[in-house]
Amino acid sequence: MPIQIKMPALSPTMEEGTLAKWLVKVGDKVSSGDIMAEIETDKATMEFEAVDEGMVVAIEVAEGTEGVKVGTVIATIAGEDEDDAAPAVATPAPQAVAAPAPAPVAVTPAPVAAPAPAPVMVAPAPAPVAPAGDRIVASPLAKRIAGEKGIDLNTVTGSGPHGRIIKADLDVAAAAPAVVAAPVAAAPAPAAAPAPAPAPFSTDIPHEAVKLSSMRKTIARRLTEAKATVPHYYLTVDISLDKLLKLRAELNSALAGQGVKLSVNDLLIKALGKALILAPDANVSFAGDTLIRYSRADIAVAVSIPGGLITPIVTGADVKSISAIQKDMADLAARAKAGKLAPHEYQGGTASLSNLGMFGIKQFEAVINPPQGMIMAIGAGEKRPYVIDDALGIATVMSATGSFDHRAIDGAEGAQLMQAFKTLIEAPLALVA
Repeated sequence: MPIQIKMPALSPTMEEGTLAKWLVKVGDKVSSGDIMAEIETDKATMEFEAVDEGMVVAIEVAEGTEGVKVGTVIATIAGEDEDDAAPAVATPAPQAVAAPAPAPVAVTPAPVAAPAPAPVMVAPAPAPVAPAGDRIVASPLAKRIAGEKGIDLNTVTGSGPHGRIIKADLDVAAAAPAVVAAPVAAAPAPAAAPAPAPAPFSTDIPHEAVKLSSMRKTIARRLTEAKATVPHYYLTVDISLDKLLKLRAELNSALAGQGVKLSVNDLLIKALGKALILAPDANVSFAGDTLIRYSRADIAVAVSIPGGLITPIVTGADVKSISAIQKDMADLAARAKAGKLAPHEYQGGTASLSNLGMFGIKQFEAVINPPQGMIMAIGAGEKRPYVIDDALGIATVMSATGSFDHRAIDGAEGAQLMQAFKTLIEAPLALVA
């Protein structure tokens, strides 16, 4: 039978993507491992490989299409043992929402059928009941979502293997009642109307309307969720940088022959990694009724790229040499700006570091990146009055502010991390010990 190629989930959080480019066309033969398309997620452009062999008989989603839901059929392949002409007849519709009435549904009286084709929810007002012996094929997640949203699985067409109902089918079905509820006979207590769409933006000020990218939409959603659901608190310390700057100059002089040039940020990544191990109660994540304690410090570093922000991860920053951290960051930052990071290189991490010092920002408070429990915000190093050996002097000082998830990290535990971070920077030989 024809093989349906569906929009893959290229990362654990991916719900939709842009089909950027097809690298095959109808009539091409593909083998397992061949690159079929380039797909843009909210963070990167990734290649999609074929997992079956056969001939491409249909392209269901045109290249350049945005917002393609995970699980949507994007192409069809005919297996090697099939007649080349046969699959053309069996080509599936491009979206599950355009499928005919679901097979498992019991025969319904014709007079009350919907007057026009509806997207999936074509059943009459009384919910059909499957006869004894029939079984609805649906994933456990789909069954749970259907129960929570009050969706009758008998009225949903599955787009999974052998008609299996999956989450993407429920997303479509969830929107359908608002469309089909109006023709249904009036009831004493009608269902609540959907929330009204926001009014179109209007202004007399000259402006340009820029469509949000997938990355910007994801940033907006995740940061809104973080600020709304994570109880943040903030701790700030002032740190003398003079000894760290001196150590950096000495290390760069020693490493010049190897083509290595350390930045202050490289040393700060190392310092945060070691501080998290010295203050392990802050190297944690809140997970509902569980607290996750990490035995390694993986530092996600905020990197600005065209259209948004991404956080490539330096794994094992607590044990890596500073020169290894520098090489990792140079590679990760370059591939981040080119959109070539793999999901595991920017998803995860035990804590984050965001540095705006190069822009002259003195101090700021960053938003935590769940499920991490903290993020360190670094301000600019500047000459300030500072007590040195019990005497007032002038030092290069920066302000560092930690944002902490109070569900997982109490104030004293956050303070221990800030103290360890400050100590490591002001006595930096411990970073190379």
